[in-house]
Amino acid sequence: MPHPASDHFQGKTIPEHLKDARMKGAQATSELHGLEISGSQSAFADTVRDTSLTFAMLWLLLHTYLPQLTTLLAIIALGWLIWKTARSASLGWARLSRLHRVIEEERWEIEHHREQEREELVELYRAKGFRDPLLTQVVDVLMADDNRLLEIMLDEELGLPMESYEHPLQQASFACIGGIACLALGALGFILWGTLGLLSAFFLSFVLSGAYTAKIQRIALLPACIWNVSIFTLSIGIVYLIEKSVLI
Repeated sequence: MPHPASDHFQGKTIPEHLKDARMKGAQATSELHGLEISGSQSAFADTVRDTSLTFAMLWLLLHTYLPQLTTLLAIIALGWLIWKTARSASLGWARLSRLHRVIEEERWEIEHHREQEREELVELYRAKGFRDPLLTQVVDVLMADDNRLLEIMLDEELGLPMESYEHPLQQASFACIGGIACLALGALGFILWGTLGLLSAFFLSFVLSGAYTAKIQRIALLPACIWNVSIFTLSIGIVYLIEKSVLI
């Protein structure tokens, strides 16, 4: 039956309330790339892939028509790096802001709904297999220290282990490094082998970044590589066909 006390549970049972709290925690910390990979790793890999495909298509479309394209792309690359770095930092700050809001809400609940917080703890640790008298002893110890209780409720109720979240500037730094590395590899390929070297370097960057992400997420490597090869090849192929059939 729904819990009769206060509006803390909003008419839900304690297990239902805990389930909603977990969803709230997941929403507060979620990123566009998901929860399985850290922010800095994702920022690095995403920037490499975005940079590879974008500049490969730009070169393929424009190198025939713009004699100063190399200089133009260098200028665009600078703005691109600033954008990708700033965007990664902005996403990181937004994520931390959501996290901070959830922490403050949980702190307020501990201060104003202690009895309900105790009932949630009892339900959480009963689900872990604790039984009285040990269950009551554990809950009493946790309820005696507000800071420790806050950490426990954030971790156990909301699924927010504090040590797993990175500073936004770390994410931005990895995004910047990924963009610079990709552009440098493309430039080296162009110096050594011209257009074919440039496209090959960007292709390699795109595929390797996908493999890097797959390895971290423990996804099957071969399908991930095939998927990334297909995406890059299809995108470049369509751009090439349009360039040859429409623009000429």
